[in-house]
Amino acid sequence: MSARILTRLGAAARRLVRDRRGNVAIVAAMALPAMMGSFGVGTEVASWYANQRAMQNAADTAALAAASNASATYGSEAKAVAAQYGYADGQNGVTVAVSNTATCPAGGATCYSVTITKSQALILAQFVGYGGDTTLGGSPAKRLQAVAIATQGVVQRPYCMVALGQSGTTLRTNGAPKADLSGCNIMSNGDATCNGHNLGADVGDAHGTNSGCGVKQDSNQPLMADPFASLASNIPADPCGGAYPQEPAKKGTPLPPQNLFAGPYSWGAVKTVCGDMELTADTTISNSAGPTLLVIYNGSLDTNGFTLSTAAGAGLTIVFTGSNAFNHIPTGGGGFDIAAPTSGTWSGIAMYQNPALTSGVNVSAAGNSPTWNITGMVYLPHSSVTFSGAVNKASNGLSCFALMADNVTINGTGSILAHGQCAAAGLTLPSNPIPGRGRLVS
Repeated sequence: MSARILTRLGAAARRLVRDRRGNVAIVAAMALPAMMGSFGVGTEVASWYANQRAMQNAADTAALAAASNASATYGSEAKAVAAQYGYADGQNGVTVAVSNTATCPAGGATCYSVTITKSQALILAQFVGYGGDTTLGGSPAKRLQAVAIATQGVVQRPYCMVALGQSGTTLRTNGAPKADLSGCNIMSNGDATCNGHNLGADVGDAHGTNSGCGVKQDSNQPLMADPFASLASNIPADPCGGAYPQEPAKKGTPLPPQNLFAGPYSWGAVKTVCGDMELTADTTISNSAGPTLLVIYNGSLDTNGFTLSTAAGAGLTIVFTGSNAFNHIPTGGGGFDIAAPTSGTWSGIAMYQNPALTSGVNVSAAGNSPTWNITGMVYLPHSSVTFSGAVNKASNGLSCFALMADNVTINGTGSILAHGQCAAAGLTLPSNPIPGRGRLVS
């Protein structure tokens, strides 16, 4: 071999040793499997997170639906909502578990939970050694899960008419085409039955069954407590010494002068009447020292064709108290034009029967005889009240009227025109916690 050829071969060898151009391709070829595996894992993990987020949205909405439903069908409703999000129980590796005894984060075990579980088959992740944590169709898979816990929300619903009785139908109408309780809600602790007219009340609630009462009608609502019974502890002790003159029958002994009232009076904080109280002319009450508590011990208040009214700026609460051997009702063919106090112990209370009274308390023609222009609450907790007339506000009071009785029957002309200003009139309307929409707690 000539020297020239040897020289050329040596130069070529030296160039080959110094040449780096093929190294990148070699390294890239060697790294390609690892790169593809990492890319596959990243893509697959991202899909897990996206699917889990979608599952969480479905679980949240389903739990809210279950808590809002809060009936025997809560589970089926929750599963139906989950299915609308694409997670149907028992399909495509999906399970939806629903409970109404979940532990609440704040304590108790009355929350509603929804758990959505889905198995997702592995695609590329298994090429880098990840075998999943479950199987799907016999193949490795990733188990995804979303859990939501909700509780039923509660709203305080105020009422302008409440029937406290729990036995049978305690709120009833006998055809009431002219009744208008719009702007008011009504509540019965028993059943509510409205024949021929829904009364126009915004919402009609019943602890039992509501049949036709209210524009919006709800049954099976929580039993309502009596918020005014405790006021009885503020009734002054009986000062009468056992003497309670009663209105006479024909040719009987007339009431003594201290039981007869006519004209203007300026009373202090408490005015007491022993036995029946009777008007002999229109009577107007003003206050010399704040609102007046008129307490009638073992007697009724007979308007006798006249009107008992409060002067501008005056407040009056009429209290009936005593024993069940007497009558304790407003009666007569006249009227009431009274406004309740706007502050103090008896704020917002226009008329109050002691809840210890269980007889002699029924009112047969409320709002009609006598007529009622009243601002405030009329509280007759053991009375059967037949409501026949229209109630408007007191001439010197705001637009606010509410009635609470054992049971109420409303005839065709019964209506409440005075509402909307109870807060300003000093009356906090009685309310009841009503189940509302669910809210998430976890």
